[in-house]
Amino acid sequence: MEGVLSLSDVNLDGLTVLYRVDVNSPIEPSSGELLDDGRLRAIVPTIEKLSKTKLVILGHQSRPGKSDFTDMSSHSKRLQSIIGREVKFVSDICGEFAIQSIENLLDGEILFLDNVRMNEEEYGKKYKSNEDTENTNIIDSLVEIADVYVTDAFAASHRRSPTLTGFASRIPNVCGLLMEKEIDGLRIALHNPPQPYLSILGGAKADDSLRVAKNLIKKGFIDTVAFVGVAGNMMLWAAGHDIGEVNKNFIRENLGDEFENTWNYASNLISEHSDLLFLPSDLAIEEEDKRIPISLDDLPTEFPIYDIGIQTLMDLKPIIKQASCILWNGPASYFELPKFAFGTIEILNMCSEADGITIIGGGHTSALVNQRGASKFMTHNSTGGGSTMSFLSGERMPVIEALKKSYSIFSQRLAEIGINP
Repeated sequence: MEGVLSLSDVNLDGLTVLYRVDVNSPIEPSSGELLDDGRLRAIVPTIEKLSKTKLVILGHQSRPGKSDFTDMSSHSKRLQSIIGREVKFVSDICGEFAIQSIENLLDGEILFLDNVRMNEEEYGKKYKSNEDTENTNIIDSLVEIADVYVTDAFAASHRRSPTLTGFASRIPNVCGLLMEKEIDGLRIALHNPPQPYLSILGGAKADDSLRVAKNLIKKGFIDTVAFVGVAGNMMLWAAGHDIGEVNKNFIRENLGDEFENTWNYASNLISEHSDLLFLPSDLAIEEEDKRIPISLDDLPTEFPIYDIGIQTLMDLKPIIKQASCILWNGPASYFELPKFAFGTIEILNMCSEADGITIIGGGHTSALVNQRGASKFMTHNSTGGGSTMSFLSGERMPVIEALKKSYSIFSQRLAEIGINP
């Protein structure tokens, strides 16, 4: 990646490496058991690349006040099981115990520090700039015993905190293999994708979907933007279809303060780019615990719209089949309810069978792809959620900015500090 020091560019053997990851995972609250270890498995290539270093892993799990906010002991145990190597865990982050444990590491050993969000500097404090995150105790403490910082925390790269952005000017920052893979994979969607280019945008976060659509259209490469899920419902509403008060209220409440801006986005897309848009032609509602198919002529409805219909899928199928590049983010339905999983599963099947490049935009879509064993059929399946949407929306990414800043500071001085290009 241009302007960034990559792990493939340097040899870090024998050095003490701070390795920031995002392995935030679904957890069973009562037992603390990890329900999905996909993000842990995604960092294995980088860990193998760093097998001759003194490796110190920093990560987070959820946030204070949430039921799944826990220490990292379960993560360290699961990682140990995955890689077949000992992973030591310390219930400290940057205190005396952590520092001493790091200093005692030998080449090839791995130490997993505790949940960094247990440190008030890391979570609970707002930082206006990356530079503000550098002047913190957690950075001052860890930088004294480390040679280099490696990051694979793509899923948090839209955020700013000391362990994400605070090392940029203190020690060399290096892009890990997962981070590099994510950026290279998602860049296809933004820079010269093969055409015809189709984007399928759904899920409950209509504001995210519309920001991505706006950026893709601005780039000028997109041929079709297909809206499904709650995003599709909102676009139907903006196009003049009365989707019923229960569905309007859900959108209003879900978007909160973002409703007005998102509505303006939707209205502008309808008025200025209707030739690029694919909207549902039929739907499925939940009535008396049953799936009931309806056409647009049956609107408005007093029942929640939970899926797209068969005709919509039939109309979408040839577009997917003809596409040379497909970007899909966001379910087409309330797929957690089996009777309403149909639309989402059918889109997954179509994308799995597609001949073109397929890019999955993280979050629930990525989890579904993994659960159904379809990741091997996709060109790129992102580990990000909000970060993927921020990247695709063209927003600033603090972690990537930190990598670029560090490269500008240290790229000419690597040999001086013992890092061999």
